[in-house]
Formats: sequence, structure tokens, C-alpha cells
Amino acid sequence: MARVVLKDVEKVYPGGMKAVQNFTLDIADEEFVVFVGPSGCGKSTTLRCVAGLEDITHGTIHIGDRLVNDVPPKDRDIAMVFQNYALYPHMSVFENMSFALKLRKTPRDVIEQKVRKAAKILGIEQLLDRKPKTLSGGQRQRVALGRAIVRDPKCFLFDEPLSNLDAKLRGEMRAEIKRLHMDLRSTTIYVTHDQEEAMTLGDRVVVMKDGVIQQCGAPLDVYHRPMNRFVAGFVGTPAMNFFEGTIARESDRLWFDEGSGKLAVPDWAKEALGPKVGSKVVMGVRPQAISDRPIGAADLKDNVLPMKVGVVEPLGDKMDVYLSTPSHGRIVAHIDAHRGLSPNETRPMHIDLNRLHFFEVGSDGLKLATAPAAA
Repeated sequence: MARVVLKDVEKVYPGGMKAVQNFTLDIADEEFVVFVGPSGCGKSTTLRCVAGLEDITHGTIHIGDRLVNDVPPKDRDIAMVFQNYALYPHMSVFENMSFALKLRKTPRDVIEQKVRKAAKILGIEQLLDRKPKTLSGGQRQRVALGRAIVRDPKCFLFDEPLSNLDAKLRGEMRAEIKRLHMDLRSTTIYVTHDQEEAMTLGDRVVVMKDGVIQQCGAPLDVYHRPMNRFVAGFVGTPAMNFFEGTIARESDRLWFDEGSGKLAVPDWAKEALGPKVGSKVVMGVRPQAISDRPIGAADLKDNVLPMKVGVVEPLGDKMDVYLSTPSHGRIVAHIDAHRGLSPNETRPMHIDLNRLHFFEVGSDGLKLATAPAAA
């Protein structure tokens, strides 16, 4: 396996469209890194640049100690697993898995050994004589994984490999890929738009938007300490709620004025928000930090906003409750499903002041303060 280093990588298409901008990342040997972001953010383009399927406009890419800018894909010693499996329909599973080894003129006994070993790891030994059209989606994905494994590459590249599978099978294959990485200790770059995959698979998560890295870090660090409002809103299910309001000072205390109610500014945020008195800021609250019952030790009047109940979605032992205030029309709380909340009633909803985030105004507003307890 090998370290992969991208430095100042840019990809500009004809017409001036910048798909990737100033992308710099050092991926350690044996590390599992996930590129995540919405459609069109540049994550798959970046992966294809590493694979050599796209030429970069500027910057450098090293795989191991080798500069690969001008090295063709077949000579980069990488293995790529695609979204659509890319299996040869006229070949058996064995032939699909062994094809790259045959092109390398690998001895027949070595091919046999490697293919059968990979098939055993993936639990597809009984499928080696079958054609892809007779396999289920999960089986085809295992074959695609096996074809990559037998090559013993320096780096594995995954381009949204689970997006064609149903929810149950995605969960199973996600666990399978994680287990394979733990067994093989392979350097892996994985692209997905599914934040759940990113959070569960990656040693590090790279959140992208418009071809630019927004934040890179351990999954829980990105979740608990988002660097800007975009990351905060993208990572987490259900998505974080945002309230735009004004910082006010009354009776020597700081308050966040939401427009239809006020919340006390907690002690940990006072230093950052003190200079913002009279100015607009954005408060972020995860759905799990909103409840119809008292939270923490705060006075009831300090952490309560009256909210009107809209749609209630049962999810087993939890439910998502869609709420609103006169100033904010869409708020989601993720609470105990056994609570009796009825549509159109107004309830005092309690907000955990020790799990708040504050950002500058704007869709990409930078972080102003994050609760120490959030981590």
C-alpha cells in the first residue's frame, strides 16, 4: 500500500468551469478517507484525477513516492470499484476477477490462488462459474470488490459503489467494506453523497462543496465541531436546524433573540458573541437537542421557545416532529416516540444550551462558537 498526496490540485473544464479548486490532502498509508458532499461538488472528479481518468489542470498527485501526473491509469497501480460494477457480461465471475491478472501475464496457478482467496474472503466461492446477469446487486458488488482485491494495488478507489443497492443491502455491504479494510489495511479513497456511509466508514471525512474542501477531520469531529454552516447543515440526520436572530444585552446578560422568543447565551459562548451585540448571527441546533421536556439545569425561561407542532413522523422508538415558530418555519426535533404531540398544538420546546453552535450569517457562515459539551 502507499501514501497518496494531492497538492494544489485543480481541474478546469473547457469554458472555465472549475470542478476542483486548490485541493490539498495528504492521505496516510493504510488510511480510509471519504470524500462526501452534494452532487456536483467535485468529489468524483477528484477521485478520477487520482485514478488518471481525468487530467488535472494544475497541481501534483503522488502515489507512494511516484509523481503520477502523466502516468496512464493502467500504470498507477490502483484498483477502482465503480457505481455500476463494470463487469464483463460475457465472462464468468472467475474470469471477471482474473482478467486484470491475465493482462499482466500472471502465472495461471497464482491467478487461481488469488481469485479463490478473494472469493473466500467475500463469500462468493460458489458463484465463480456464474455470469453477472444471474447475480443479485449485492453479489455483483462483491465480484467487483474481488476483482479489485486480487490486484494487490497500492490504493483502492471507490466511486459511490453502494448507491444502486437497497437500504438493507447498503448496510450489509458497508459493513463488508469496513471489514475488508480492517483485514487488508489498504489505503482507500471512497466517494459518496451519503453522509451515513462517510461517518461509519472513514478514518477521516473530507466535506466538499463547489470543488473546494470545506472541512477535513475525524467523522465525530466534523459532526460535533463543524467549521461553517454548510458543513453543519450537511452532516447529521436529520439536518441541523438554523435560527437567524440578534444578540442582545439585557440586565447584564446576553440573549439570542430569535424574533418570537429569547434564549440565554451560555457562558462558553459569551466571549465570542459579546462583540456581536446588536448584530445578526445564526444559531444551529441539532434535532436531538430539542425536546418537549426540560433539558439540563437551565431555568425554564432561559432555554424555551414556544413552537407549533406540524407533521409527526413515527420512527419506532423515536419520532421526527416538524415544528415552527412565527419567525422560523421549519424546525425538526428528534424525540421519544411515546410523547403525546398532536398537530397544530403549540408546546414549549426546550433547547439544550450545551449543544448549540453559532455561525456568522450566510449559507456558508463561519463558526463563531461551538459548545465544549458538543464534543
